[in-house]
Amino acid sequence: MDSPHPPVTPHDAQTAAGVSPYLEAAPLQAGDTVRLIAPSGPTDEESLLRAIAQLESWGLNVVLGDNVRARHPRVKYLAGTDEQRRSDLVDAWCDPDTSAVIALRGGFGAMRLLDGIDFDLIRRHALRPDGRPKLLTGSSDITALHQAWDHHLSVATLFCPMVGNDPFKNSTVVPAEVATWLFEPWGGRELGFPASDSEETGVDPSDAPAAGSGTDRTFWSEKGAENMPRTSNLDRNEQGAQAQEGAQVQAGTKSASSQLFGRPFSRARTLVPGTAKGRLVGGNLSLVAAGMGSPELAGVRELRERSGPSVLMLEDVEEELYRLDNLLVQLVRGGWFDSADAVVLGSWQDCAEIDDVEALIMDYLGEAGIPIVSEMGFGHDPDAPSTPLGVNVTLEAPPRGRPRMWVDGA
Repeated sequence: MDSPHPPVTPHDAQTAAGVSPYLEAAPLQAGDTVRLIAPSGPTDEESLLRAIAQLESWGLNVVLGDNVRARHPRVKYLAGTDEQRRSDLVDAWCDPDTSAVIALRGGFGAMRLLDGIDFDLIRRHALRPDGRPKLLTGSSDITALHQAWDHHLSVATLFCPMVGNDPFKNSTVVPAEVATWLFEPWGGRELGFPASDSEETGVDPSDAPAAGSGTDRTFWSEKGAENMPRTSNLDRNEQGAQAQEGAQVQAGTKSASSQLFGRPFSRARTLVPGTAKGRLVGGNLSLVAAGMGSPELAGVRELRERSGPSVLMLEDVEEELYRLDNLLVQLVRGGWFDSADAVVLGSWQDCAEIDDVEALIMDYLGEAGIPIVSEMGFGHDPDAPSTPLGVNVTLEAPPRGRPRMWVDGA
C-alpha cells in the first residue's frame, strides 16, 4: 500500500491545484469506452439494461464489470463480495481502453473497498493512452470513492445521478443534464439549477403557492420575496416547472446543452453572505463523516496547505435531524471544516424540514465567518444537477438575490 502522501507527478501537480483538463476539453466523446460497475449495492436486470441503453444512446461503447450482476452471499445489500466489487473497480480503472468508470448505483459498500486498493497502481493508470485523464462518476455512497480519488490521485471526478437509479428513469431532465458534463467542457459552467425568468425583476409573492396548499418549496428566485411561503413536496408540474423530454446525445448531433428543456428553477438561498474561491470537495454527509480517521481524511487539517482554499459541499437523504446533528458534530470535532472557505448545501431529500436543517447548520457554522449557501440541488433531489469535484470554483452569495457558483475557467 502506498503512503498517504505519494510523490506528486506533473499530472497530479496540475490537478491538485484544481486545474482540470476538463475545463477546455470534454471528458468524453462519442466512441469512447466506459466501464459500468456496481461498487456498492445490487441492481435489478431492468435497471441494468436501461443503464446500458442510456449510455449507448450517447454513442458510448459499454463494457460491464465482470461482477456487475453479483450478489453478496450473506450481506444482501451488497452487489457481490468486497473482493468482487474491488476487482471490478480496479480492473475498470486500469484498463487502457476505459475512458470513464461509471457507478451503476449507490446504496452502501463503496468504503469497504478502499483498504485493499493499490493506489500506486491506480495512479499509474490515471491517463488514457492519448493523454486524456480518466473520469470517475457517481454520487451518494460513491462519495467514498470520490474522496479516495481526490486524496490519492488529485484528479477531478463527477458527482452526478447514476444511470441505474430512478432519476434516469423518472426525470426527463437528469439524462440530458448529466450528458452536458460528460460531453462538454466544464470551464465557466454554472452549478445548480438555472435562474428563473423572473430573476432580473424579482418575484411577486402573490405568484407563490399559498401556505398549506400541499405544494413544495418554490422554484422561483427569492430575490424580493422574503415573505414567500417555504413549504414542502413541490409538484413541479403544478408550479409550471415540469421538465420536458430532452433529446438524447447522439454522435454528430447538436450539443447536449441545447437539449436541456424545462429544468427546475434555482431555489438556492444565502444563509451567510460573502464570496469565496476554492477547490470543491465533499459529497454525501454520512459518507464524509464515516471517512473521518481514514487515510483519505486523516490529513484534513492540512487540506488547505496541500490544496489551497476549499469550498465544502454536503447533502444527504433519509436522515433524521438528530442523526444529521451527530454527523455534523463529528466533522466539526474532526476538523473537517477547518479548511473551509465556504459551505454549500445540496438536497436533504426525505430528511428533516429544510428550515430545521438550515438552522442546524447555522448553529454549528453560522459564526465561522464563511459564506454558506443552501439548496443548490445536488444529491438526491429527483432532478439533481451534476457537480464536479476537485475543480476550482467561485461562489458569490449576496445578502439578497440568487447565490451563484461556477467552475473557474482555465
